[in-house]
Amino acid sequence: MAAVVRQVMTEHGAVGPGYSINDPEVDALSAAYSAPRHAFFVVVEPGSDGTERVLGGAGIAPLASGDATTCELRKMYFLPEARGRGLGRQMLARCIESARGFGFDRCYLETLASMGDAARLYEAAGFRRLGAPLGATGHFTCNRWYLLDVPGAARVSP
Repeated sequence: MAAVVRQVMTEHGAVGPGYSINDPEVDALSAAYSAPRHAFFVVVEPGSDGTERVLGGAGIAPLASGDATTCELRKMYFLPEARGRGLGRQMLARCIESARGFGFDRCYLETLASMGDAARLYEAAGFRRLGAPLGATGHFTCNRWYLLDVPGAARVSP
């Protein structure tokens, strides 16, 4: 999945400081998402040689420096050949379902204006655009912020 993150971020010119490509968790997603109220999902496709190829993925985790009821959609990236197949919509639904199960009331995300297809997906799913960032993600170069009220969230103690 680290290779997917790096390829997609490079494709969008998002390689310097303040971008998720530089997050330490990129090289250790399994460890980073093994904590309570964290989940990461990967889409794989079988190869002709019997191996599986990672096409993309996304995760949910508590928002850094946010309140206990807000999670963040993180590292949702897909390779170009995976786009336009409905995988992003399915992945987003899976992540929101996890957020609901973890008891989060709101789901936050950050992105770039240059990622227009992603913005259309988020808006179609009910995310509303914010005028400023939430939390302390360290992604100071992101210029689009979204929030979704998670309907039917279970009440779980953090």
